[in-house]
Amino acid sequence: MKFVDEAFIDVAAGDGGNGCVSFRHEKYKEFGGPNGGDGGRGGHVFALADSNLNTLVDFRYSRRHDAKRGQHGMGSDMFGAAGDDIVLKMPVGTIISDVETGEVLYELLKPGEMITIAKGGDGGFGNMRFKSAINRAPRQKTPGWPGEKKNLKLELKVLADVGLLGMPNAGKSTLITAISNARPRIADYPFTTLHPNLGVVRVGPEQSFVVADLPGLIEGASEGAGLGHLFLRHLQRTRLLLHVVDLAPFDGADPVAQAKAIVGELKKYDAALYQKPRWLVLNKVDMIDADLRAERVKDFVKRFKYKGPVFEISALTHEGCQSLIQAVYQHLKAQQVAQQPAEYVDPRFTPDSEI
Repeated sequence: MKFVDEAFIDVAAGDGGNGCVSFRHEKYKEFGGPNGGDGGRGGHVFALADSNLNTLVDFRYSRRHDAKRGQHGMGSDMFGAAGDDIVLKMPVGTIISDVETGEVLYELLKPGEMITIAKGGDGGFGNMRFKSAINRAPRQKTPGWPGEKKNLKLELKVLADVGLLGMPNAGKSTLITAISNARPRIADYPFTTLHPNLGVVRVGPEQSFVVADLPGLIEGASEGAGLGHLFLRHLQRTRLLLHVVDLAPFDGADPVAQAKAIVGELKKYDAALYQKPRWLVLNKVDMIDADLRAERVKDFVKRFKYKGPVFEISALTHEGCQSLIQAVYQHLKAQQVAQQPAEYVDPRFTPDSEI
């Protein structure tokens, strides 16, 4: 399935049904009085967060969504039926904003969450509503109210705890394959990953976290070069970034220069994203002689001027991956504890859970 993280839709709730003017006509009921019923409510348009969806591709090919109008009122005190509602299923993490103003209207952050994005119009009043002691034969009625109509932009930001970033062919896809259930495409050429991939990392019983693998970044990405800049938005909701660096590039490039280019592009794109916790993951250490490995790592860290956590791994042989997983889980768990009390506590990171 094609990954689509942006779409535009037009939604229209149903108009309310018109009220009815009617009088009771029965034998021996000369002055039966008014009995015109109200119109029915127009259908609403709802958005439902569905955890089984991970793309907005359905809305690329189905842009217009109209709910049914309410039924008109009828005689004999009969009210019109309400119009049928429609429910639009969207991936968890979808942001719904107004196209004209750019204002963010809603965010779907929890599975099963349902919101009303367009409200149906109320039905009009029938003439029975206008009956009074001095107006016993009213002929007034009101039309139904129009339903809301909106032009909306849908933007998907995947919900992941950890995001992987790095140059093309840094080994991000191999890493997410090694530590999670994700199976992205892997090949020996750049830009193999064309869209984000999510993987669930199982640490223990009821203990897990979600990792997002994004297409590789290159220098100039913030100006539109390459593919990664299109998906950097998906890192904005992560709580930890893993900067994956190829310590033994096949083309002889300088890993330090590549790493600095990634950090620079991240800063240009979003200052808040640049400030997120970011750990250094030096990949492909199996390609370096054991005698030279420590010296190569020390030289890289010194030239890169990095003072945070450093992990030496080989995603291909799984060397060092377990240590990385344990450290990431403990970090996320500590973050969860620090944020308590909170309205919603993720059960995966409860204070009493142990690895």
